Amino acid sequence: MDEPSRAANRMPGRYREVAVTTVDFALTEARLRRHFLDREAYRRTGYVVVHGPDGVALLEVAKASTEDLFSPIIRVDLLAGPDEAAFIHAPGVDLGVPSQVCLAAIEQAPDARCAIVHGKYEHITFILDPAPIRVRLAEVAPPYPPKLLDQARRVLEVAEDLVPIVLEPEIFDLVELAAEHPADRYLFPCRGSGIAPEGKEVFYLDERPPRADWVLVGCERSLLRRRAAGCRDVPAGDREAGTGSDPDEVLQPRGRACPGRHDDGRALGRDPERGTRRAAAPRLGVPERACLRTRRPRRYRRR
Repeated sequence: MDEPSRAANRMPGRYREVAVTTVDFALTEARLRRHFLDREAYRRTGYVVVHGPDGVALLEVAKASTEDLFSPIIRVDLLAGPDEAAFIHAPGVDLGVPSQVCLAAIEQAPDARCAIVHGKYEHITFILDPAPIRVRLAEVAPPYPPKLLDQARRVLEVAEDLVPIVLEPEIFDLVELAAEHPADRYLFPCRGSGIAPEGKEVFYLDERPPRADWVLVGCERSLLRRRAAGCRDVPAGDREAGTGSDPDEVLQPRGRACPGRHDDGRALGRDPERGTRRAAAPRLGVPERACLRTRRPRRYRRR
């Protein structure tokens, strides 16, 4: 008999292809084949979940005909025996969404090669060799939850045509970042974020504030926006005269690498000829207006 496919993330095309039954004998390959060969199966059935005294097994079956409503089984392949399969109950999982099924498998049965999932609407499906694509998603907060992370999660909750994906968020909290570097005044990217540390004087780039002795908390784009708004860097002579803390100091999280930075900690895009000291804040590992799309937007012609 040919070896069954070992492709990662193998799932049925539709969970209606999965039948379920119970037997009272050991779930060995030879015994299962003798039991199911020549038995009739529904025309949609391609897989059989078998519960037995020693656990659960998953079979792939082929029938003599897919046109007749019922047809005898002519081939039985054991995809996963009781030593490789686990049956998990996950009533909140939509079995039509691969990412949901895969996440349930790796969370509830991390050591199983095959996870058979009893999910929402009392449906049953399986996933063989779960190996999701892991997407590192870097985003800033507030707002809470971070917008891009929330959007990506909502897409993956309903996307039936995407391969299994697991998000690995890395959130840079600007409020916590500012608290690690005490100052009397802070400059944040925009008021819409809702950032307002208690007891501090706060300015926002989108309001084009006048120059002040502040600490800019933002990314490289925030620094470019500040310069474009007409707030130039403090001349070197003024800094030497003791104007106070550097207005262009942009904060970096402590104890972890910051995306978009060189290994030595220098900010990407730093101009070495400028005298300003600016350890750039988190530069997101995603485009400024990134979003997770399942299809390209339709383009309309002008009339």
